[in-house]
Amino acid sequence: MLRLTRAPNLALATLWADALRSEGLAVSVERAYLSGVAGELPPDQCSPELWLHDAAQEARARALLDALQHLPQHCWDCACGERVEGGFASCWACGRPMPP
Repeated sequence: MLRLTRAPNLALATLWADALRSEGLAVSVERAYLSGVAGELPPDQCSPELWLHDAAQEARARALLDALQHLPQHCWDCACGERVEGGFASCWACGRPMPP
């Protein structure tokens, strides 16, 4: 087994693991429930980790994980001139909805 990465929280670790599994990679989430002992143990030792079961698939797993960690953001320009980034469906400056 090979550690791929440490996730900032259990939700992301689970999402990443599910995405890698859907691509046919055998991965597991380790240290899933150690966040409760942070403080008793060093916090950086309590973060969930993604482990790959077959080290021969490391290159593919890392490429998929990198793509998951760097998803492109949707951006659009509102009629009021504001640039809206991320998953917002309306402009934060004027409230207009995102154009179709």
